[in-house]
Amino acid sequence: MLEDSKAFSGFAAPNIAQEKRFYSQTLGLKTSEDHGLLRLHLAGGNDVLIYPKPNHVPATFTVLNFPVDDVDRAVDELIKRGVRFEHYTQGDLKTDEKGIMRGNGPTIAWFKDPAGNILSVVKPD
Repeated sequence: MLEDSKAFSGFAAPNIAQEKRFYSQTLGLKTSEDHGLLRLHLAGGNDVLIYPKPNHVPATFTVLNFPVDDVDRAVDELIKRGVRFEHYTQGDLKTDEKGIMRGNGPTIAWFKDPAGNILSVVKPD
């Protein structure tokens, strides 16, 4: 029944205008807005929907991953654009001074959008 459905993912944010600025200007993604909903148009034809939720509470997990060829280069470029990376030192979850986790699964670095949603740049294995 759903095997041919063009499914998409979504998550909430309290301020769609602020999210639109971050995703379009800071991250450089194509976006569109309709009826107060923000759509991220990702490579490969995938879309993600960001919908308004005034009492939004960010998830404690990564909601969107951006595969990249070089995590170091992506982190450096995003830092230049004002993105701050998360630093973790919990158990096996340890990041270096740049906020990159290496050698424990794929190389990955996490950051947050203005609503506190966790995103990542990741080099798939």
